[in-house]
Amino acid sequence: MEASVYLESPMQPPGYPANEAERLAALASAQILDTPEDEAFNDLLRIAAAICRVPMAMVSLVDAERQWLKARIGIGVEETTRDESFCAHAILEPDRTMIVEDALEDPRFRANPFVQGAAGIRFYAGAPLLDRQGLPLGSFCVMDHAPRRLEPEQLRALEALSRQASNLIELRRLSIELRHHLVEREWYEQQLREQNADLAEMTRTDPLTGLHNRRAFSQALEEVAATGQRYAVAVCDIDEFKIINDLHGHAEGDRVLREVADVLRAQHAARGRLARYGGEEFVLLFPGIGTDEAVLQCEYLRQAIASLPLGVPVTVSIGVAAGGPGIRPEQALERADEALYAAKRGGRNRVVASGA
Repeated sequence: MEASVYLESPMQPPGYPANEAERLAALASAQILDTPEDEAFNDLLRIAAAICRVPMAMVSLVDAERQWLKARIGIGVEETTRDESFCAHAILEPDRTMIVEDALEDPRFRANPFVQGAAGIRFYAGAPLLDRQGLPLGSFCVMDHAPRRLEPEQLRALEALSRQASNLIELRRLSIELRHHLVEREWYEQQLREQNADLAEMTRTDPLTGLHNRRAFSQALEEVAATGQRYAVAVCDIDEFKIINDLHGHAEGDRVLREVADVLRAQHAARGRLARYGGEEFVLLFPGIGTDEAVLQCEYLRQAIASLPLGVPVTVSIGVAAGGPGIRPEQALERADEALYAAKRGGRNRVVASGA
C-alpha cells in the first residue's frame, strides 16, 4: 500500500543552477563527454566502493539534458535523462556532498525510475566534481540498494576521491589547452606523469588534506638523498593546535589543517615536495638548495599562514636542516625536528635553522 502511494507521487525534476551557461561551457572545455573508458576513474570508483561498502558507484557528468557516466560500477546504463538524475540535484549545491539516506523517504526521488525500477537505488551520496573555477560538472557518487548512512571517515574519503577525480578532469582540460603550446609539452607530460602516479597510489595520500603522507615523503626523501645532491628539509608545526581543537572543536581543527595545507601546496608544490607527517605536523623537502634559501622560503610560508583569514589566530613554527652527502636522511629530519623545538622554545611563530 505504501509503495503505491509513492508511485502516485510525481517525480520532482531538478532545477538549473544560476550559472548554468558557464557550467556547461566549463564541461564542454574538458571535452570528456562520450569519451572511452578510463581506468584511472575506474580505480577511484573501486576504492570508493570498497571504503563505503556499497555495490554501486559512478562518475557522473551532467550535460544540458542528460547525465553521462564516465565510469561506473554496478550500474547498467551509460546515460540517463537529466530529470532522472540524482546528480543533477547534487550540482545545485556544489559546496557540499548530497546525502540521500532513503530515497523512498525523499519526495524528490521516491518516484524516480531508478528507485522504483530494477536498479532499486535507496541510498545515494554524491560529492561534487568541480572545475578550477568551482563550477560543478557532475558528481562522484556511491549508491546502495538499502537505506544507510556514511561514517565520517567514509564521507571524508569520498570527498577526497571526488577531488582526485576532479583533478583528472582538469588534467584532461589542460592537455587539450597545452597541445597548442608545443614549447610547454615536456613540462606538461612530466606533470601528467606525476599526477597520474599520485592518483594510482591512494595509500600514499592523506585523505584530509590531499597532501602526501609520511610513507610517501620518506620515499621521496630517500630518492633525493640517493642522487648525492644537497637538499634541505623542514618540519612545520601548527602552534597551539590543541587549543584550537579544545576551544573550537575538531571540525574547526580539520578546517585549519586543510587551509594550512592549501597554503603549503600553493607556495611550495612547484619547488619541492611536502607531506602531512602526522597530527598538525607537515614536512617539506627542498631538493638542490641549501639551508639559507630553504629558511627564506619557509619564512614566506610562515607569513602567508599567519595572514590567513580563518577567524581564529593560526601561526606555525618551522625547523630547517641541511641534507646531502655524509648526512643520512633520517639524521637530517632529526636535526630539523630539533630546530623546530628550538623555534617553539623561542616563542613560536618563527623559522629556526639547525645549528643557528
